[in-house]
Amino acid sequence: MKKYNLLTFISLGIIIANCGSCEKSDKINFSFDNAKLKEQYQPQETVSLGILNANDKKIDSIVYYVNDKNIGSKKGAGALVFGLKDKKLGYQNLKALVYSDGSTEAEEVTGRLELLSGVEPKLLSYTIVNTFPHDTTSFTEGLEFYRDTLFEGTGQYGQSRLLKIDYKTGKVFKDLKLDNKYFGEGITVVGNKIYQLTYKEKTGFIYNADTWKLEKTFAFEKDIEGWGMTNNGKIIYQSDGTEKIWKVDPATQKMIDYVNVYTNSTKIKSVNELELINGKIYGNIWQKDAIAIINPETGAVEGVINLADLKGKQTFKNADVLNGIAYNPRTKTIFVTGKNWDKLFEIRVN
Repeated sequence: MKKYNLLTFISLGIIIANCGSCEKSDKINFSFDNAKLKEQYQPQETVSLGILNANDKKIDSIVYYVNDKNIGSKKGAGALVFGLKDKKLGYQNLKALVYSDGSTEAEEVTGRLELLSGVEPKLLSYTIVNTFPHDTTSFTEGLEFYRDTLFEGTGQYGQSRLLKIDYKTGKVFKDLKLDNKYFGEGITVVGNKIYQLTYKEKTGFIYNADTWKLEKTFAFEKDIEGWGMTNNGKIIYQSDGTEKIWKVDPATQKMIDYVNVYTNSTKIKSVNELELINGKIYGNIWQKDAIAIINPETGAVEGVINLADLKGKQTFKNADVLNGIAYNPRTKTIFVTGKNWDKLFEIRVN
């Protein structure tokens, strides 16, 4: 069967760090044995960590670490083999403390390797079910159904809004404008509360989903940008424009964990608007007119939907990139649009 390369649909720049390049310049006695290391691995593989002894010193012992976690030690100059199964996808920071010549002070050796996904993404097709009007003044950042009504969060300074819309006609039921100092971003609804992010202001808002009264303004716990949001009822998933998807506690807004989004060949940067559909995160990839289907537990990309043809169906000349995914559980279809698009598409993934 023909294998489709995700590079066809998403420009995937690989950032590779040579393990040797991470070594401290003032440590010249020891280094990782790069001949036994690759720059990229997959979860089913094992890694052999060994130390080169440039000055033939007597090595007493070596303690090995991955991401600052002790994974074992060896007497003498022995190499250590460890598996990558269940490790977080992304960069694995390597460290070895080498004790030699009877000294109680260790010499530190550092390096890095990259763990890719072991899943080859499937290329999925789609069918357009319906086409509806969309406001071309809406710079779409978030899209979500709540009680069969479409909520939309829009961006741009001085133009950012939170909207409640009749998706079939484009009629606006509610319109809440953000202060001009905020650039609105992703939205999601959890427990009858609307959460909305801002782009660079490191600020979020929580509204009552019935009254739209602002209940809380909160500051981001991390120094990140706000991009997309979705949730599973208990956890909010939040993107920040990198390959990371953060897991956030809705009650405290604390970031409790994250996954890195990867295919079997590279990481996926610029993950944007998010939607949880049947246990998988559907994520817009900024400027790529494609949606990646992501395992929320591992970050592995399991599928890709190429929606590039939809932009060609726009008649508004200033239509920007695809952004906006909303799943309607009643119709079991997906609604997608873009920034300043004049159309909202109802699609079914085949």
